Amino acid sequence: MSELEEILGYNFKNPELLKNALTHSSYANETHSHFGSNERLEFLGDSVLSLIVSEYIYKNFKNLPEGELTKLRASLVCEKSLCGFSKEMRLGDFLFLGKGEQHNHGNERSSILADAFEAVLAAIYLDGGFEIAKKHVMRFILPELKDRDDEVFKDYKTCLQEVIQKNPEERLVYVLSNESGPDHDKRFTVEVHLNSNVIGSGEGKSKKQAEQEAARQALLLMGIEV
Repeated sequence: MSELEEILGYNFKNPELLKNALTHSSYANETHSHFGSNERLEFLGDSVLSLIVSEYIYKNFKNLPEGELTKLRASLVCEKSLCGFSKEMRLGDFLFLGKGEQHNHGNERSSILADAFEAVLAAIYLDGGFEIAKKHVMRFILPELKDRDDEVFKDYKTCLQEVIQKNPEERLVYVLSNESGPDHDKRFTVEVHLNSNVIGSGEGKSKKQAEQEAARQALLLMGIEV
């Protein structure tokens, strides 16, 4: 366990918590483990993770509306992301699995690794408190956020819509004006029209990205800091 603690950057006061977090139900059922599987810890870890990520994106992405915050959080705490975080820590090497799961390479299964990430987080939370748990989570979340496209965080379309809504008679329309390049490297150009006037044009690798850039250009034209 000391090797995993070194990877985690945290030494448990109660090592049994960490062992419990690594115990899959298949192993617990075969060995009749006295503390059972990691399922209860996984339940708690799911809530702790959601709170940590929700608090961070709420405070740091103030321009995103509730629906976009929900989508962003879901993408950060989905099974695929959590599985990737577990692989970074080599959690699969430390899991206690039943013989059947071992035979089926359960330590490589996405669902098992994602659940283990949440269980270990809960163990850290119970052993060290919320701030330690937050520090653990953010070492994975911050690089993940940095790798995302700006369009996820800077929702220029919503900002522009909020500006235009002050005049109910005005109407915004996004128009695809050009599409170029091979299928593996497409480029899209989109214009944003206010009534019949072009107020911004943007280019991007996707229509969404081009629309965001067009909205950004429109906001700049209006003298609005973005």
